[in-house]
Amino acid sequence: MFELSLMCPEDSIEAVSDALDALDALSVSVEDADAQTDAEQALFGEPGMPPPKDGWQRSRVVALFASEALATEARDLLAMQDFFEGCQALGVAKVEEQDWVRLTQSQFAPVDITPDFWIVPTWHELPPEAKRSIRLDPGLAFGTGTHPTTRMCLRWIARHGATDEAAGNPLGRVLDYGCGSGILAIGAAKFGATEIDAVDIDPAAVESTAQNAAANDVVLRAGLPDKAQGQYQTVLANILATPLRVLAPLLCAHVAAGGHLVLAGILERQRDELKEAYAPWLQLEVADTEDGWILMTARR
Repeated sequence: MFELSLMCPEDSIEAVSDALDALDALSVSVEDADAQTDAEQALFGEPGMPPPKDGWQRSRVVALFASEALATEARDLLAMQDFFEGCQALGVAKVEEQDWVRLTQSQFAPVDITPDFWIVPTWHELPPEAKRSIRLDPGLAFGTGTHPTTRMCLRWIARHGATDEAAGNPLGRVLDYGCGSGILAIGAAKFGATEIDAVDIDPAAVESTAQNAAANDVVLRAGLPDKAQGQYQTVLANILATPLRVLAPLLCAHVAAGGHLVLAGILERQRDELKEAYAPWLQLEVADTEDGWILMTARR
């Protein structure tokens, strides 16, 4: 395979990407040409908010083609288009053959949540210091332990979960709402929760959660949101700020007296709007921060 690399300004990204697709590109990726420099730009987007821009002020566009002839033809045809003005072809290069499975695996190393609690892909050995662990491989559903929101939730679970039999079961009955891969529900099981409901609107996430739970020898009930019934001592929701606002009355209704609500997927700048959305039921406070994201919790 061969890749065609282009440099494009922000306002040309959509037209160039569409043209590359029409020219039989196998894939098209857009990257910040100034990544890892002082000029790097962060682009965020989530439901209910304006969509992120198509690209950066200086974007590197990389298109993959099945042959050198197709990549070269695409380069030459693009150069003749009016919308290509301001763009630059950087070159055509052969993509060296690689063991893509091994390369993908190398990008997912064990993740330490606490010094003795780790998320470990199945192809890695358990670190010797891991007293508790979740075996989890990247898949279709969100949640591998590498994102700050997931790590903060798991840290909270580790801090509040049972450390031994004498500690009882402080997590109690647990609801993981928007479970993704099921990583939070599995984490809760590892720290003493014995009755766990993990729900998601995506059937693929429900299936992924059930498979991951079985692989970790934990028992939970995975299903669509209507599986969430009654009240729980711990309610976890790692989604995004906009759906969390919409779900405020539902999630709060599931929190039992003395129970905890734990919310993630929230940017620091969204703190006040989340506090306001939940104020009629519970008083949210920031419990953790990492890389511009926050964890908010409340207790009934």
